[in-house]
Amino acid sequence: MTKRIIYPTDNGGVAIIVPSSEYLVEHTIEELAAKDVPAGKPYKIVDVADIPSDRTFRNAWEYTA
Repeated sequence: MTKRIIYPTDNGGVAIIVPSSEYLVEHTIEELAAKDVPAGKPYKIVDVADIPSDRTFRNAWEYTA
Protein backbone atom coordinates (compact mmCIF):
# COMPACT_ATOMS: atom_id res chain seq x y z
CA MET A 1 0.00 0.00 0.00
CA THR A 2 1.42 3.35 -0.98
CA LYS A 3 -0.97 5.55 1.00
CA ARG A 4 -1.02 6.64 4.64
CA ILE A 5 -3.50 8.59 6.75
CA ILE A 6 -2.11 11.51 8.74
CA TYR A 7 -3.80 13.74 11.30
CA PRO A 8 -2.70 16.26 13.94
CA THR A 9 -2.29 15.10 17.52
CA ASP A 10 -3.44 17.12 20.52
CA ASN A 11 0.16 17.99 21.43
CA GLY A 12 0.98 19.45 18.00
CA GLY A 13 2.55 16.37 16.43
CA VAL A 14 1.42 14.20 13.57
CA ALA A 15 -0.13 10.74 13.84
CA ILE A 16 0.30 8.30 10.97
CA ILE A 17 -2.03 5.39 10.29
CA VAL A 18 -0.55 2.61 8.17
CA PRO A 19 -3.31 0.51 6.61
CA SER A 20 -2.81 -3.24 6.50
CA SER A 21 -3.21 -5.04 3.20
CA GLU A 22 -5.65 -7.43 4.92
CA TYR A 23 -7.98 -4.57 5.90
CA LEU A 24 -7.86 -3.10 2.42
CA VAL A 25 -9.04 -6.35 0.84
CA GLU A 26 -12.59 -5.59 2.00
CA HIS A 27 -12.45 -1.88 2.89
CA THR A 28 -11.19 1.41 1.51
CA ILE A 29 -8.61 3.69 3.05
CA GLU A 30 -11.40 6.26 3.47
CA GLU A 31 -13.35 3.74 5.59
CA LEU A 32 -10.25 3.19 7.72
CA ALA A 33 -9.89 6.94 8.25
CA ALA A 34 -13.56 7.22 9.27
CA LYS A 35 -13.06 4.38 11.75
CA ASP A 36 -9.68 5.27 13.26
CA VAL A 37 -9.15 9.04 13.06
CA PRO A 38 -10.51 10.63 16.25
CA ALA A 39 -13.84 12.40 15.81
CA GLY A 40 -13.47 16.01 14.73
CA LYS A 41 -9.84 15.71 13.66
CA PRO A 42 -8.94 16.77 10.13
CA TYR A 43 -6.95 14.23 8.17
CA LYS A 44 -5.23 13.70 4.85
CA ILE A 45 -4.53 10.63 2.79
CA VAL A 46 -1.00 11.01 1.46
CA ASP A 47 1.55 9.04 -0.54
CA VAL A 48 4.23 7.23 1.41
CA ALA A 49 6.80 9.36 -0.45
CA ASP A 50 5.34 12.48 1.24
CA ILE A 51 6.30 11.19 4.70
CA PRO A 52 9.95 11.71 5.69
CA SER A 53 11.84 8.44 5.93
CA ASP A 54 14.34 9.94 8.40
CA ARG A 55 12.74 9.68 11.83
CA THR A 56 15.45 11.75 13.57
CA PHE A 57 13.25 14.85 13.78
CA ARG A 58 9.90 13.07 13.92
CA ASN A 59 8.75 15.15 16.91
CA ALA A 60 9.16 18.27 14.77
CA TRP A 61 6.79 17.12 12.01
CA GLU A 62 3.76 19.34 11.57
CA TYR A 63 0.34 18.80 10.03
CA THR A 64 -0.85 21.54 7.69
CA ALA A 65 -4.27 21.61 6.12
